[in-house]
Amino acid sequence: MAANPPTIVRPDQVRHTPGIETRSIDYVPIAERHGKVWHLFPVWFAGDAHLATIATGIIGVALGGNLIWTAIAVVLGNAFGTFFMAFHSTQGPQLGLPQMVQSRPQFGFVGALLVWVVALVTYIGYTGFNQILVGSTMGHLVNLPTPVSYIGYAVISVVLAIVGYDFIHKASRWLTYLMLVLLVVFTIGLLVAQPFNAEQLDLGAFALTPFLVQFFTAAVYQLSWSIYVSDYSRYLPRDVGVRSSFWWTYTGAGLGGAWMMLVGTVAAGLFPKADTVDAVLSAGDKAIPGFGLVLLIGSVLPLITIGTLNFYGASLTLLSCVDSLKRFRPTTGKRVVALLVVGVLATAIAFAANDSFLEDFGYFLTVLGYLFTPWTAINLVDFYVVRRGHYSIREIFNPRGIYRRWSWRGLLAYGVGFAAMMPFAVVGELKGPVAKALGGADISMPIGLIVAAGLYLVLCRSLDLVAEREIVAVADAGLDPDAA
Repeated sequence: MAANPPTIVRPDQVRHTPGIETRSIDYVPIAERHGKVWHLFPVWFAGDAHLATIATGIIGVALGGNLIWTAIAVVLGNAFGTFFMAFHSTQGPQLGLPQMVQSRPQFGFVGALLVWVVALVTYIGYTGFNQILVGSTMGHLVNLPTPVSYIGYAVISVVLAIVGYDFIHKASRWLTYLMLVLLVVFTIGLLVAQPFNAEQLDLGAFALTPFLVQFFTAAVYQLSWSIYVSDYSRYLPRDVGVRSSFWWTYTGAGLGGAWMMLVGTVAAGLFPKADTVDAVLSAGDKAIPGFGLVLLIGSVLPLITIGTLNFYGASLTLLSCVDSLKRFRPTTGKRVVALLVVGVLATAIAFAANDSFLEDFGYFLTVLGYLFTPWTAINLVDFYVVRRGHYSIREIFNPRGIYRRWSWRGLLAYGVGFAAMMPFAVVGELKGPVAKALGGADISMPIGLIVAAGLYLVLCRSLDLVAEREIVAVADAGLDPDAA
């Protein structure tokens, strides 16, 4: 079956550079697994506790929703989107592989390029937006020219991404402690100050379209982590349970995401005509005089970590794309080159961006939802229902293996799931026929999840899973002596 043996790098074959992570898209052997499952909480809390998340919480108010209903949409949207994201996190300890490489069994060795290219655009797009936020903030704080901010942000993030996995985990813990203190102080200050008027807290002033847009924007924002969430759990010991890894990820991302979005919601509700940075400054000062600057600086610092996460994940995805087209042995040098490439691309986007940042960011998140919803449904259904975690590491890296170059089941389910969402879709002034009938409300996300997952389940009924598991057992025999 395996005409060209896959490249699996063993621990004794890796050339270690002090302080620099040596692995990229290859399997992490049991002997190299380390860390504690609770470390997932700070990674995803800090991953969400930053200025870009604040901007996401502003969208409902910007569309005309009042503060209380936008806040409710933020909380519910986070709870919904993080549910799927957290289940992806549990795949890392089980397989010891980056998230995107795990798409090959569903889409094929080459077919997985479909979702990888989308993921790569996501990484680069998010980082470009983050660079714009950093540039705007530094311009407010110290009048630093935006080109300097853009380039400086990219250089720092790329260097930290080169150091890699362990640094990301350690930095996330310290940033989580910092942001928890700042968010608690801000929240208590607001509760004491009570700056809200009756109109902002009127539960009778419900507007469907702003509510749904904010709900699904928050959900998609959290769902977008799915493309690399298990990149940061793949070094954990294999005996880490699904339940524990799910809940530490869910609480970290859900709490961090909802709390920071609510900062944006409050800031926009109190100062609807201000831009994101000015609104945060003013809201912080409203809670406690002089606290706005502290809150703003605190919300910028985690952008360095999220930039590192994005560059790190983008480099792994780029290497996965190259590996599907031309097989290669993963090395630290190749990972560094990939990081430099995505750093240049993201910075170019930041330089090319115009002044309509918030509007473009909302559209960007909307399109991501349409592209990633069917993927997440197929990937999770395959892992938890169809194959139930039984995969061959060697065959995932084998272009002529049991997962084939193109897997028609996953590709067909993805295409149909995506098409089913389009009548419900809303992107700016463009609305599908069902969305128009609903007054501009976008309910495409649950449609895509149900259609893609249901069709994939039906198509997989023809899979001979018993025979496949026998092949998996033979193919991975001796892969990892410590696995027993």
